[in-house]
Amino acid sequence: MLTTALRMAEEGETQNPLIPQPYDIIWSAVIFVVLLLIFWKVVLPRMQALLDERAAAIEGGIKKAEQAQAEAAAALESYNTQLAEARAEASRIKEQARADAAKIEADLKARAIEDAERITAQAQQRIEQERQTAFASLKTEVGSLALDLSEKVVGESMDDARSAAIVDRFLADLERADLQRDGAGR
Repeated sequence: MLTTALRMAEEGETQNPLIPQPYDIIWSAVIFVVLLLIFWKVVLPRMQALLDERAAAIEGGIKKAEQAQAEAAAALESYNTQLAEARAEASRIKEQARADAAKIEADLKARAIEDAERITAQAQQRIEQERQTAFASLKTEVGSLALDLSEKVVGESMDDARSAAIVDRFLADLERADLQRDGAGR
């Protein structure tokens, strides 16, 4: 370039320093085309492969995320179904327990009523037996007292048949008086 500038200075030509020489433009164009071909054949395919890998990784990640989300939704649905079934089962068990408790309570009440009625019947039987025993004992005692009293009042001894008739009549009168008193008291 120095030689070209000297030669131009001798000839008196002035060249514009901003416009390059044709050989500079040709060599620059050749280098540009070589670099463009290298870039086009080597660098650009590598960049494209790298971008494709990244796109595939992102798409794979998205697919995995969608799959994981679908699995999570299925697991949640399964959990909710199991929870609903467990609640229904618990409710059924609770209702069954209430029904069993009510049945047991009714059985116990029925048994208690039966036991109370049986005990009451036995007590009434005992009372009636004791009343009959007391009445028989009292009848004998009252009969003998009445006989002793009548012998003292009459002043003579009574025979057995006559004394039994008097005692029976006296006791029958007592029973009638007792029944009339009970009937009037009610």
